[in-house]
Amino acid sequence: MGYLTNLRNALLGRAQASSTFDLTSMTPAQVGEFLRIGGSMETASGVSVNDTTAMRVAAAWRCVNIIAGTVGSLPLDLVMRVSENVRKPAVGHPLRTLLTVKPNPWQTPSEFRRMLQAHLMLRGNAYARKVRVGRDTVALIPVVPDRVQPCQLDNLSMEYRVTLRNGSQVRLPQTEMLHLRGMSLDGVTGLSTLSYMKESLGLALQGENSSANLMKNGQFVSGVFKHPEQLSKDVFDRLKASIEEYRNGGARAGGAMILEDKMDYAPVSMSAVDLQFLQMRDFQRYDIAMFFGVPPHMIGATDKATSWGSGIEQQGIGFVTYTLNDWLVTWQESLKRDTIPEAEWEKLDVRFYPQALLKGDSKAQWDAFVKGRQWGVYSANDVRALLDMNPRDDEAGNEYAVPPNQTQATAGDPAEPPVGDPINEPA
Repeated sequence: MGYLTNLRNALLGRAQASSTFDLTSMTPAQVGEFLRIGGSMETASGVSVNDTTAMRVAAAWRCVNIIAGTVGSLPLDLVMRVSENVRKPAVGHPLRTLLTVKPNPWQTPSEFRRMLQAHLMLRGNAYARKVRVGRDTVALIPVVPDRVQPCQLDNLSMEYRVTLRNGSQVRLPQTEMLHLRGMSLDGVTGLSTLSYMKESLGLALQGENSSANLMKNGQFVSGVFKHPEQLSKDVFDRLKASIEEYRNGGARAGGAMILEDKMDYAPVSMSAVDLQFLQMRDFQRYDIAMFFGVPPHMIGATDKATSWGSGIEQQGIGFVTYTLNDWLVTWQESLKRDTIPEAEWEKLDVRFYPQALLKGDSKAQWDAFVKGRQWGVYSANDVRALLDMNPRDDEAGNEYAVPPNQTQATAGDPAEPPVGDPINEPA
């Protein structure tokens, strides 16, 4: 009965909010979409935008897939702070297994992070319910953002009202929920990207629908045949058969067509209206990429100059610096706040390793290793560890080189730092 009551209330609320609500004429899929997004995601172009329809737009799919895939594939580890400058992996800590091996019974760490990052990008919030045994978190169960209503209590703590699949609702304290929050204006709920970019997505979806209808109805034609009078049935049938033969290819394809009975042919070129339609569809790709902070070249839009830099390499660096790093910091700080006990905040950290992005560019990776070895940042064994190789057998593998602007006599003096950061320098 609780589920039916919630369904009835949802229907009544949606009906009052929408002047076009007609349950009797809706398909089951349309009812589900209406209940989930209501009328709030209806766009001026007439298209309802939600997670499913948004991902049908190629530019949106690519942007979400690039960022979520990168967050999911980057190495992540739980590290222990031995001293102010010394850190090492927190081997044996139960949370390390949770983050790096098995977050829940059915997902790998990359699948878990990819899913929550997609939620975070589209809805502005991502949630995972914590399964706890004593003080330790032993599993993270992802929760669809539409089922969660975050609120702040009078004592400033957070409470999450989660709607279960049977329609009932439970209230979870902050200690039982992992909450990844995007940019927020109230500090409680992240801003939904879909809500702010719905008009751009609506235009893109309508552009695709219009193109599909034009192709379906045959309104993209190369020319027309004109005749001063009405064609007889025999002439029409011969003309139609001749056109079909040329259109289907064969030996006569590309040759000249003989017109009979005072018939004339007029080619049809693309009109200015058609060109503007194509330009609008092209513009939507850049608009969507701007919302997600992805360089246009990464979604296949390479026909315009951008403000990201003068070359592809600079645009890639801008993506890591201004877009990806923001998401990585959100993950690191949220995981530390919600999964590490407060008593261990001083000695435990969650860290991503963005230098793994260099693996796609062997030249940049080896340049970084050479600089690190040259300036005494890396030893040979440090480099071998980053390449997932065993250390050298001799002690020389642990030696650090003296920077080239120092001699043994002045090795204690501070060295002039190298240009750039050889450790985290992005590809």
